[in-house]
Amino acid sequence: MQKKQTKIAGILLALCCVLALIVFFQTRPDTAAGEKQIAIAVIHGDGSENTFSYDTDAEYLGEVLTEEGLAEGTEGPYGMFITTVDGETADDSKEQWWCITKGGEMVNTGADQTPIQDQDTFELTLKEGY
Repeated sequence: MQKKQTKIAGILLALCCVLALIVFFQTRPDTAAGEKQIAIAVIHGDGSENTFSYDTDAEYLGEVLTEEGLAEGTEGPYGMFITTVDGETADDSKEQWWCITKGGEMVNTGADQTPIQDQDTFELTLKEGY
């Protein structure tokens, strides 16, 4: 009896994983192929702000950040972990990190998985505290 329950639980877990993947792929934002113009505002730790405009064929934000030399980072399990933007490096000892927002709303993806559309506006803000 115990073996049968374990087998059923394993099958149910596998089905849940497959369902979660289907939902993810159906609900993730689309990318746009072709030429796009985007703006990226960088809000530094001292509150100063620089805005950059780019014309790009890239489909994801991470591509633009690295191709244009605006950001640097390390590769992690979720793509690029941004460490430096516009010459300012986050200080781990102060628990600083770069937050990505789009139109003022925090994105739920890393830079390498954040799709871009024509006329998108992103913000990269140096935050303190985890």
